[in-house]
Parts: sequence; structure tokens; C-alpha cells
Amino acid sequence: EVQLVESGGGLVQAGGSLRLSCAASGFTFNDYAIGWFRQAPGKEREGVSCVSSSDGHTFYADSVKGRFTISSDNAKNTVYLQMNSLKPEDTGVYYCAARPKTLPIFLLRRWTLRNDYVYWGQGTQVTVSS
Repeated sequence: EVQLVESGGGLVQAGGSLRLSCAASGFTFNDYAIGWFRQAPGKEREGVSCVSSSDGHTFYADSVKGRFTISSDNAKNTVYLQMNSLKPEDTGVYYCAARPKTLPIFLLRRWTLRNDYVYWGQGTQVTVSS
């Protein structure tokens, strides 16, 4: 059974930090890139970051560059999202998702295309208070 399980969400004050984890099972981890998306109330789900576990390439939304860091522990089939200097606008449900590495990823922010992701987790809530 394919599973992506997010953890690490919570309530934090602006300027604080959180580390999200995404534990993957049921598929060959190195054959996929793992992305993080978030969805705020009333807004579309948007891509936050992505990592290609097989070669280490990383991608970030402009809104989180310099504040968030994505990393992958291939031995544990787990991807992390370290979030620093959090802002109230970072509030939302954070989802991790997996996309086949055979799909193109480098052009035109392709990594943000939700339809490319075939497996999704249930999400973890992140709330940043001002």
C-alpha cells in the first residue's frame, strides 16, 4: 500500500520555525521526486518545494526561497521541509506528494504542476500567528 505520511505541523509565532516530515512507503522512493504543497483557506493548493531524491535537485517557490529548506533521507524514505522565519501567510495545510522522475521537471516550473503528482499525503496543519 502506497503511503505518504506528513508530520511536524503545529502552531508557531511569526519568526519561528517548524520542520515537516514526509515518510514514504509502498513505492520505490528513488524513482520519484517529492514535493511539498500548501493550501490556505479559500485558496488554491500551491507548490512550495520539491526534491528529486535520486539526484538531489531542489526547487522552491519564490515566496519561500531563503527561508525553507527541503532535504531527503533516502535511507529512511523521508523528505523534510525545514521552515524558518515563518510568516502568517505561510499558514495552511501542507501536503507532500510524489511524482515520477521520468516526467520533465526543469522547464517552466513544471514541478509545481499538481497533476504530475500521483501519490498524496493527508496533510498537516501549519498555523503561524502574528
